[in-house]
Amino acid sequence: MAFIPAYKNLSEKEFRERIEQFEKILLKCELCPRKCGVNRIKGETGYCRADANLYVSSYGAHFGEESILVGRHGSGTIFLTWCNLRCLFCQNYDISIEGAGQHTSIETCAEIMLYLQKRNCHNINLVTPTHYTPQLIKAIKIASNKGLNLPIVWNCGGYENLEIIKLLEGIVDIYMPDIKYSKSQTAKLLSNAPDYFEKCKMAVKEMYKQVGEMQIENGIAKRGLLIRHLVLPDHVAGSEDIFLFIKNELSDRVFVNIMAQYRPYGKIPEQINRPITQKEYQEAIEFARGIGLKNIIIQNTSFAFQ
Repeated sequence: MAFIPAYKNLSEKEFRERIEQFEKILLKCELCPRKCGVNRIKGETGYCRADANLYVSSYGAHFGEESILVGRHGSGTIFLTWCNLRCLFCQNYDISIEGAGQHTSIETCAEIMLYLQKRNCHNINLVTPTHYTPQLIKAIKIASNKGLNLPIVWNCGGYENLEIIKLLEGIVDIYMPDIKYSKSQTAKLLSNAPDYFEKCKMAVKEMYKQVGEMQIENGIAKRGLLIRHLVLPDHVAGSEDIFLFIKNELSDRVFVNIMAQYRPYGKIPEQINRPITQKEYQEAIEFARGIGLKNIIIQNTSFAFQ
């Protein structure tokens, strides 16, 4: 049976109602847990710096994602400007913090999705979509009406408003959140989000409720949850508690990408102003395996550790 993306099952009426709900939120923005309350329609900006306009940094077939997303033809990534987390160590700081990107109409964004489909990409991978949720859902609807038939990947930072994730049910096929920290102190220091783990857990549980464990056809992900976790130096992320949350409150079969590419950028506290060591990375993997996580993605660590 051929795969049908979730959004293809939404009626025209229901899609329009969702879009209207999202657009109202822009009048008093609560798209993420910061709930800045700014009127983005009037050009006001909150923590993320985004107004009502959509900004795209780049797009194309990307081959640096997980193999189940990349396949033979690549993941159809659309990198979006600004971010609701603005992590101090962000490797894409020019996009997330400095705002590199170009104003892109919603109609053009829909055309980009269709272009990526024409290039035979396996999915539409929206990178850091949280603060542009209303605009992106509208673009998905336009593209769907013009023949888009690829899974939607919601590639987010994990600091999500539960109520917004609930509104995405039946639109997103693959959720790919980061779970960055379990330690409040670290989340505050690096992302100014001391409630990060609390909000992230609620959102990720809702994501799992909606899409469940990963469904793969011919080696390509079609629907499900894939979690990313970046190992930080000196165990400051609290990796063990994150893996325990996944095992105990989600499933031991959830796909988890344990990442090793942390590099200090910007004004980083001295304690973590270094790459991680091979020992630190191996300890994280061994703990995840030890508690019984079954679908661990291990990064190619051919790059040099400290």
